Amino acid sequence: MTVINPVAGAVRLHEERDRLERIMTRAAPAEGCGPAIPVAPARGPARSVTPHVMMPDPKDRSGWKVEETGWRGFKAAQAMDIFDTLALKAAKRNETPPFTKGQVNVARLYRDLVERHDAGGMKLASMEGRAESGSGQGRDFMDAFIVEGEAIRRMRRAIGNGVAMQVRRVRPSARGGKSARNIRDRDLVDAICLQGKSFRQVLQAHGWAGDGKHVKRLVDALANVLDRMR
Repeated sequence: MTVINPVAGAVRLHEERDRLERIMTRAAPAEGCGPAIPVAPARGPARSVTPHVMMPDPKDRSGWKVEETGWRGFKAAQAMDIFDTLALKAAKRNETPPFTKGQVNVARLYRDLVERHDAGGMKLASMEGRAESGSGQGRDFMDAFIVEGEAIRRMRRAIGNGVAMQVRRVRPSARGGKSARNIRDRDLVDAICLQGKSFRQVLQAHGWAGDGKHVKRLVDALANVLDRMR
């Protein structure tokens, strides 16, 4: 006959309740988000953001402007990214975040533009027929699509063809072996900003050892590239 210890059972129940409460707290939308955004544990920790769209500028018939959007003034919820994680870690150590607000903003702008532009390519095909039939919506979307594409091209020209980590400047024993290869600035930006990879994952993907010195070099390299993109 199995004897159940009521004290141990109560402790486990209390621990399980605390664990579920922590999960639900992390899953709750950030302050300022709309009431329609649900609590979603699968989403993970999120932050509040103000959505932006490219809109024609009524004061300038040939120009465009960035305009804030949001249902009834509420913000949207967005999963926390690597920049949020780094800022939280720095705060716990009473240190300054490794990236400035301006650098983080341009990194997120690049990510948002690329994601929206890639998704817009499919929508563009369906909108062409409306534009040809005289629908202004189709033409407005195509104009905005072109403007976004040019903004992305300008950012990528600023990224350039430089190399963040060069193999020839580091001894094989220090870089982790002969399999290490150059990490280009563009590879670094896309891996961190678009793919959400960590700096150690970037190093490992290129055959480098994931030690702190190499991570620091990549952080400094990314900061320099983001400054150029601004």
